[in-house]
Amino acid sequence: MNHPKVGIIMGSKSDLHVMQDAADVLKELGVDYEITVVSAHRTPDRMFTYAREAAGRGLKVIIAGAGGAAHLPGMVASLTHLPVIGVPVKSSNSIDGWDSILSILQMPNGIPVATVALNAAKNAGILAAQIISTADEQIVKNLIAFKDDLKKKVEESAKEMEGRD
Repeated sequence: MNHPKVGIIMGSKSDLHVMQDAADVLKELGVDYEITVVSAHRTPDRMFTYAREAAGRGLKVIIAGAGGAAHLPGMVASLTHLPVIGVPVKSSNSIDGWDSILSILQMPNGIPVATVALNAAKNAGILAAQIISTADEQIVKNLIAFKDDLKKKVEESAKEMEGRD
């Protein structure tokens, strides 16, 4: 991975079990990424630096996962012009994930955060790849192949269930 286009950040290393799905799908789709821990509450200076320097380092999209109060995606979005995709994470101190979902979803006008479903880091990775594909024909081809594969898997499952080979 020479020139990451997507930054994957999370509030705690304990979120990696969810956020790894974004990294895995980006790798599958041929999108270079970086991944690290940036806590809005415990390392605010690191968060400010990361968000403010992301575009200058060549990032095109940031995926930010957070649980509980989940301020990371919104705070990062307030500090950069890059698109930010928020992944609400159901953490050990969560209220069934609703606190994370609402903290990321309910952003004020002017500070949008694209929000995926609870623990849906894979969808965040796919969305990031789709955003990058607007300027990268190879990623377009990779996404088309990825979605064709999804279609084939469903058709194979249907044949299997219906007793056809």
